[in-house]
Amino acid sequence: MRILISILFIYLCAGTYLFFSQRSFIYFPTPNAEHPYNEENYKFKDAIVKVVVLNKGNNGAILYFGGNGEAVEYNALNFIQTFPNKTVYLVKYRGYGGSSGEPSEAKLYSDALSIFDNLKQKHSEISVIGRSLGSGVATFVASIRNVKRLVLVTPYDSIESLAQKSFPLFPMSFLLKDKYDSISRVDSIKAKTLLLVAENDQVIAKPHSDKLAKAFLQSLVTKVVINNTGHNTISNSRNYYDLLYKFISE
Repeated sequence: MRILISILFIYLCAGTYLFFSQRSFIYFPTPNAEHPYNEENYKFKDAIVKVVVLNKGNNGAILYFGGNGEAVEYNALNFIQTFPNKTVYLVKYRGYGGSSGEPSEAKLYSDALSIFDNLKQKHSEISVIGRSLGSGVATFVASIRNVKRLVLVTPYDSIESLAQKSFPLFPMSFLLKDKYDSISRVDSIKAKTLLLVAENDQVIAKPHSDKLAKAFLQSLVTKVVINNTGHNTISNSRNYYDLLYKFISE
């Protein structure tokens, strides 16, 4: 009996720890880094979100949401060179890269919509790219706004699904605050969509990306597996930016 009580106590303690520290498993804010590119500040009630702006003055735009530990400004030169005829916006989430506030699913969604709506006043068309964590933000925007093209890089079906596989003994549907349920929004996405999947992704297992791809209307979605790449190295492939350019420029 004592053994059973001890096991139950340990289980409850572990579950409590997971509940209260869960966002530290999801968000890994990057420090503010100096760079030579323009930035815009989006002021919200409880935060200021910084956005790196590249190739200003074009009619078409690209809105980019990065990974959970990504310093988006380090992608700037590649985006400048790949999309000289697009204005590119790299979002620094709350708490990332000098943006104030604390990240959460609801706040990242709200920020993303506000930024998109502001950009819509300046640009005739906007394509959206979301990488890893950002794929969940991107699917949210694309499900309720008219985007020209949607690109999801190393995407998942939902964070809840990933968490449940990592912690199978715990009811993650009950414990998890930020679920990023991309697959539930697929039916509302009307934009042509490209999924870029890393062959050797050890963070988001390929079945999670495959499940998301299969949920799309197949006439709208293209899935490309980039060989010999991992979760963090997919953008190092020679094909990565070529695929982005060809798809968004169609």
